[in-house]
Amino acid sequence: MVRDPGTGVALLLIDVINDMDFDGAEPLVAQAIPMAQRLSVLKRRARDADIPCVYINDNFGQWRSDFRTLVEHCVHDDVPGRPVARMLQPAPDDYFVLKPRHSAFYATTLELLLRSLRVRTLILTGIAGNICVLFSANDAYMREFELKVPADCVVSNTEAENHYALEQMRTVLKADVTPSNELAL
Repeated sequence: MVRDPGTGVALLLIDVINDMDFDGAEPLVAQAIPMAQRLSVLKRRARDADIPCVYINDNFGQWRSDFRTLVEHCVHDDVPGRPVARMLQPAPDDYFVLKPRHSAFYATTLELLLRSLRVRTLILTGIAGNICVLFSANDAYMREFELKVPADCVVSNTEAENHYALEQMRTVLKADVTPSNELAL
C-alpha cells in the first residue's frame, strides 16, 4: 500500500469543545463565539484543501474520559460553551487527541499522529491563546514545525492576554499570525 504523502499541513483546534462552565467565563464565551464563526470558515477551507483537522482537548482530569462523550455534553447540554461547540462540532473523519495538561504535545500521541500524516506545518487555533495554544505552539516550535496561528482564531480570557500571547508566538516562536481570511492554505 502506498501512503498518501498528505499536504504537509494540519489544522489543530485546541480546547474548542469545552463547556466553559466556570466562574468568570462570560467574557471568554463572548469572544469565543465570533472566533468560532471565523474558525468554522477556516475549517471548511482546510477540509476543502484536504488538510486534516485535529481536535485537541483537555481530559479535565477524567482519566476515563471519552472525546465523543465530551462532544455530546458540550453540544447538547445547557452549558455556556454550547454555541461554540455546535459551530465547531467535529466531522466523523476528524482526528482527536485528549491531553492531560496545557500542551497538545505533553504526554499525548499528537506527534506520532502528525508524523503519520507527514505534517510539517501546523495551523494552531483555539482557547486559550495565552495558555494551551501558547504552550502547544512552544512545544511544536521545539519540534521544528512551521507555525501559523491565525490571530482571529485564538481567544484568551482578556484581549490583552491574547495580544501578548500572539506577540510571543510571532516574535519568539516565528509564528505567522496572519488573520484566517488572509491565510494561504
